[in-house]
Amino acid sequence: MSGDLPVEEQERRLSGPAEAARGPAGPVGPRGVDMDVHSRVWLGWDVYFAVVWVGTVVFVIGGSFPAPLAVRIVACCLFVLLVPWHLCVGRTVLRTEGEDERAALRYIVVAAVLFIATTWMLPESRLATFALVPQCFMVLRYRRAMIAVALVNVLPIVGWAAIWRPDGESLFFNAVSALVTLAFSLVFGSWIIKVIEQSQERAALIAELDASREEVARLSAERGALAERERMSREIHDTLAQGFTSLLMLVQAVDSEVEHDLPGARRHLALMEQTARQNLAEARALVAGRAPADLDDGGSLPDALRRLADRHRATLTVTGTPRALPPGLEVVALRSCQEALSNVRKHAGQEVTAEVHFSYDDEELVVAVRDSGRGFDTGAPHAGFGLRGLRARAAEVHGTAAVTSRPGAGTTVTVRLPVPAAVPPRPSGPAASSGPPDPSDPGERPDPPSAPGEDRSTRLSRSTP
Repeated sequence: MSGDLPVEEQERRLSGPAEAARGPAGPVGPRGVDMDVHSRVWLGWDVYFAVVWVGTVVFVIGGSFPAPLAVRIVACCLFVLLVPWHLCVGRTVLRTEGEDERAALRYIVVAAVLFIATTWMLPESRLATFALVPQCFMVLRYRRAMIAVALVNVLPIVGWAAIWRPDGESLFFNAVSALVTLAFSLVFGSWIIKVIEQSQERAALIAELDASREEVARLSAERGALAERERMSREIHDTLAQGFTSLLMLVQAVDSEVEHDLPGARRHLALMEQTARQNLAEARALVAGRAPADLDDGGSLPDALRRLADRHRATLTVTGTPRALPPGLEVVALRSCQEALSNVRKHAGQEVTAEVHFSYDDEELVVAVRDSGRGFDTGAPHAGFGLRGLRARAAEVHGTAAVTSRPGAGTTVTVRLPVPAAVPPRPSGPAASSGPPDPSDPGERPDPPSAPGEDRSTRLSRSTP
């Protein structure tokens, strides 16, 4: 929209901004607070109307205006009609804040006619102006309210002067009184309207702010759930899914060897058992929220990488000085290496050799996995989840993952992870403690006896029912 486009400002009225604050569920905001403060004091308005009406009656009874008895009776009858008109029609119009403009205008017109007719006969009844003027501002739009207030203050004097022909002094004092009342009504009424509008605008802003906070909280929860789903997807893909893939490949190998190569089939069956136990340990680690099974025994990251490389028949080279790293960084490094080695087995073949280079630098940790397989075109689109998940996992710790490959020349996966200057210690507990368990602690129990060549995760899998 152009900034030069003229926009007509809506007419202001007492209940105008209330619709913005009221919302679809009524005048109660998200905090359960009534947005329109004056809507809670209708009883006060009724009491105010009654006090002004009774005061006017007392003022008329005690007045000294020389009106005939018949005129006084007619005036009193007209003035009394204001009470049922207010109770039957006015209260409904006031409670709805003049939403039905025709009903509001009809109520004010009838009340003004009864009031003005009474004042023409009994000028003392002009005291009721203080009851009628606020109602004009409450149910009419700003301009209509101003016109109505002006008529309510001016017409009683004009009619009274035209009918009774008072002396100059009485006319002067009554005219001045009417003008002062009119000025007070217009100024004070306008100020009250602005105060109420500002209060309602603030209430609308508070309601909008609360709604925005609820929306932000909802989006944050959805984002958190999505991030957790993505994390679990990567964890399952890097652990259980790859383990099941290995099991399927080993099953195929056993099926081809069981007839003519029984020792080879037994060897593959042993690998199947080892892979299944490793998968079981990874599943339990995922459920318990612990570190990966290779890191859960309290060993170092190079030891975990060495076990992983041995399972994939790869060579491991570690350079630099090993040191303590944040647990999250170690998990990313281990999972990245695991994903790269699984891709070697899945895409390059079982007989392809792989090399893992692990480097401790001053500012970063580098994991590089190279193979001599068939390679692939890195510019071609790939529908797999592995490389995409590997890059996402590295990005979580502000790292990078690069894949270098071309057909027939093998593939190199390089993951660079920044190392923080201050490394927090590993959390204490069963998942991170490297000391022996306390037999007296009911939350811990000693590991079962190990067989030769059996790691801790396999022992736990064998001992857990």
